This record gives sequence, structure tokens and C-alpha cells, in this order.
Amino acid sequence: MHEPNLAKPRLALAAAALAGALALSACASAPAGVPGPASAGDPVAGGTLTLGRVAAVNDLDLNQQITANNAFAIDKIFEPLVAFDERGEIGPWLAEFTESEDGLVYTFTLREGLQFSDGTPVTPDDVVFSLNRHLELGGPLPLTAPIASIEPSGERDVVITLDSPYTPFLSELAGFSNGIFPADFGGRSEEAFFADPVGTGPFVVDEWDPNGDISFVRNEHYWQEGKPYLDRLVYKFVADDTQLRQQLAAGQLDAIDTVPAANAAEVDQAANTVLSQTAGWSTEQIFFNTQREEFADRHVRRAIAHALDRDGITAATTFGTAETANALLPPTIQYSANDTVEALGFDVGAAKAELARSAYPDGFEVTLLLASGNSQRAQIAQIVQESLAAIGITVKIETLDIAVFRERFFDYDFDFMLNSGQSDAPDPDGFITFQADPEGFSKSYWTHFTDDRVTELMRAGRTTPDGPERERIYAEIQQILADEVPYVPLFFPANLKATSDRVHGFTVLPNSSIRLQDAWVEAE
Repeated sequence: MHEPNLAKPRLALAAAALAGALALSACASAPAGVPGPASAGDPVAGGTLTLGRVAAVNDLDLNQQITANNAFAIDKIFEPLVAFDERGEIGPWLAEFTESEDGLVYTFTLREGLQFSDGTPVTPDDVVFSLNRHLELGGPLPLTAPIASIEPSGERDVVITLDSPYTPFLSELAGFSNGIFPADFGGRSEEAFFADPVGTGPFVVDEWDPNGDISFVRNEHYWQEGKPYLDRLVYKFVADDTQLRQQLAAGQLDAIDTVPAANAAEVDQAANTVLSQTAGWSTEQIFFNTQREEFADRHVRRAIAHALDRDGITAATTFGTAETANALLPPTIQYSANDTVEALGFDVGAAKAELARSAYPDGFEVTLLLASGNSQRAQIAQIVQESLAAIGITVKIETLDIAVFRERFFDYDFDFMLNSGQSDAPDPDGFITFQADPEGFSKSYWTHFTDDRVTELMRAGRTTPDGPERERIYAEIQQILADEVPYVPLFFPANLKATSDRVHGFTVLPNSSIRLQDAWVEAE
């Protein structure tokens, strides 16, 4: 997913990131510093948790969505056969599984007694229908594994056969877009089904305003006994991150999904709020639309990379909560080359020299696009504007409502933009494919960047078994991207969220989603 809980008062992320592990507390059910059931007594069933979010939920079709506003509602309703935990480790979820020795046949055995939220049993036919629909649609997060067949077998088994070995298969299958739903949409039309969906997740949609709030009630047929603890979950749309913090402090919200790094210490030190900080799978970046003549010029992109002080930007805008990015892949994802890649460093002289080699030696005017309501990106934009002025590039900043912002870059209607790239699964293929596949859904994250060697290596990475050779493949990809600069990775942000001190079991996953079946709220 791509736009885009990152412990009292441990705001520094670098140590955890360099270790390649998530910053977690000893309590496995909660992020670092967030009280979980072990520290707050036994979970209390019942009550409502109101979560403030900066974007509304406008679509629940799991196969056709990608942005966080929708994905992190979808994953409360639908669940995949396998899933990753807060450490990014993949394991059984709706099904146990076995893999053949040749890596071509996977057998999934559904949990006994598994039901949808309407009480009907989950069958192998439902799995076959769900995954085949995703294969047929493709969508923004397609199943790209070379699947030859998906077949039901007996009362609880589904057999998936591949044409050839595919290393990231389980990782791909663990994404929210591979959730399971009733065959033939339970006899309804697609439109009717996704307006009032049925899944296996812990929550069921109750009321929904696609331009505002969405509320859920607990799934009475959920397969995890006794869960969810909450009777009701409300996603409240609050477009401004300042309002989010104010409403949390005032007790109008129980939790918020976004804490600007500049306010992390303030939230952490407040009497009745708890900061959640964990390392994630996200990279804050500047993206170039290479369909624009200026940014089709490699020397221009390299000049801009040299003109930006990434360490300075990280220090000025993340307040000790992030690590400067040298490579594309976050250190929390396997085969990140952040410690070894040779990135283009801050060097104004080198920036001017690169621009002199370009078709625009005297500079040009260009517009930087960003979404409103994000104070950190607004600050970054100002730094970019000042930095590029020093080499003769005049930057106009255009700030848009987030929905319009998304429409613009989805239509490739931008010069360059500030955004983040985020993986939806732990294998590096997902992140690399979304940002470097010119034939994929996003056309190299809406940059239209194409490099034949990267494409060749990307395909090889999917079939090469995990080990030193696969590591070399992804190291080379990251070095090419650092040299060609279709985007400038700035830093690896922490997942920063917050709750009131009455909320417990608030488990943040590395993709920034929150596993809320474990959450509970103390009675007032």
C-alpha cells in the first residue's frame, strides 16, 4: 500500500531499524511501551473504541483498493488464509498449510468450524471463488504468482498449484487483498455485497458514510474465541492531524492513527495519552513523473538528489523518530541494502555539475504536489523548494485535499510529488514490484520509470530461493535505483499512533494497520 504504531519515551527508531526488527515490548500483543493485557489486568469485554483517522473509507472492495484509508477498514472485515504478525512473520490464519518439496503445490486446510459473519460456514468453494476473482480482476495489488490452478479438495482443503516456483507466494497471499468472502457474493450483486460485506474478520460494518465516518459491530461468529473484546468500533474522519491530537486529549477519541513526528514527545508526555511507536515497512520519498521532459532527464533527477540534504531533512522533520534512507527498502524488510548502497550524497557542487550536463543547465520551473493536512510534508516541501532554488530550479508548491491529490497522481497529472511507499507484505518483491515494474498497476509508482536491468532482476528475484543469491539481486536493484533516481528516498518513518491510557491490546502491524480484535477499553 502506498501513500501510507510507530513507547514511552523511546522515540529513536534507528537502533531497531538497524537491527532489522520491529521495536516491540516484551508483551507480544502490544507495541513498545503500550500497556497490553499483561500490564493492565485481564481484558474487559464490551464498550466502544473510537479511532480518529485522517481519511474517510470510500470503498470496501478488497481486490480493487490500495490506499490506507480503505485497506485498514477492509482488513477488519476480510481475512486471508495466511497472515503476518507484528514482527512481519507469516503464519497460518484462516488455514494451516503445507508445501510440496518442489515448491509447486500448496495445500491449505481451513480451520474447523470457520464461519462468515452471517453464520454460514466457510468452504473451499468460497476460497476458490475469492482468489479466482482476484486473479481475474488483477487490481492494484494483484496475485502475480504463476498460479496454474486453485481447486477444492474435500470438506476443508484447497490446493493451489503453481506453474513454477515463486518465492514470495506466501507473502503475497498474506496481503489484505486476498481476503476470503462467500462464493458468488452470497447470491448478491457485487455492488450490493461490497456496500454491506460479509467476511471472517472480527468486525462487521454497521453504519457507513463514504465521505465521513464508518462504524462496526463485533462479529459474533469470529473464529478467535472470545474476540473481539469490543462491542463496537468507530472510525471517525478527522481531516487535520492537529484536530486529531486535540480530540484525543479532550477524550473525544480513544485512539488516533496519525501522530506527526513533531508532536510525538508532546503526546508521549501527556498525562492521559500513550504514544505507540514501531518500525514499519514505509519509505518517505520524492517521486518524479518521468513523462515530464525535465524528469525524463537522468541528470536532472541526479542533480536534485545531490541538492537535498537527506540527513538534514530527517533531523528537521522527524525529531528522532526516523532513520535517513539511502536505499529504497526499509531495514525492516529482508534484503534492504540501506547500509551498503552508494546513494547520491548532499553536494551542491555535484548537483550543479549534474544540472549542467542536462538539457536544462539554466534550471526550470516545476510544481511539487502534496496532500493537505500533513504538517511534516508541508515542512519537507519548503526545504525542497529552498534547496532546489540554490541550483536554479524554481519550485511551486501545490497542496490539495488528499482525495484530489490521489486523483491527480493516479492520472499522472503532476510534475513531482511527496508521498510514501509502503509494503503490504514482508517479502521485498512487493515493494520493488510496485515501485519499479513499468508494466504493473502503478507503472513504477506513477513515475513511468523503466529500466531493463531492473525488470530482469525483479523477475529473477521472484524465482530465486531465499539466500545469498537473492540478496545480491535485491542489492543490485537498489543500487540501480539509487543511481537512476526515479524517486529520492528521504527517510524511513516510524509508525506513530496514540491512544488514551484506557486502551489496551492496541497491536500495530509493520504495514501500519492495527490488529483490533485484541483491543479493549477500560470502563470509566
